[in-house]
Amino acid sequence: MRAAAAFALLAGLAGCAAKPVDGPEAAVPPAASGSCDATKAQALLGKRATPALIERARRSSGAAVARTLRPGEMVTMEFRADRLSIAVDAGETITAIRCG
Repeated sequence: MRAAAAFALLAGLAGCAAKPVDGPEAAVPPAASGSCDATKAQALLGKRATPALIERARRSSGAAVARTLRPGEMVTMEFRADRLSIAVDAGETITAIRCG
């Protein structure tokens, strides 16, 4: 009985395991330092936020990850020194670039 319960528990936990990322993000390693310097990406203000441009901003800032913040969208408020946050307007134009 215990063995069956342990097997069921392990099978259930296996479904919670992190899945590998597919697509172009899978091939992009995070920046070496993982710390973010948003000043290095400020030249992209006013440009249309495309996946390629977001990746360019992430790499130039040295951030490990980047996120796009859209109007009215709920976001987490925890500070992450290795994350670049890119705010866009309704037309997907970049309005602010900051770390956190």
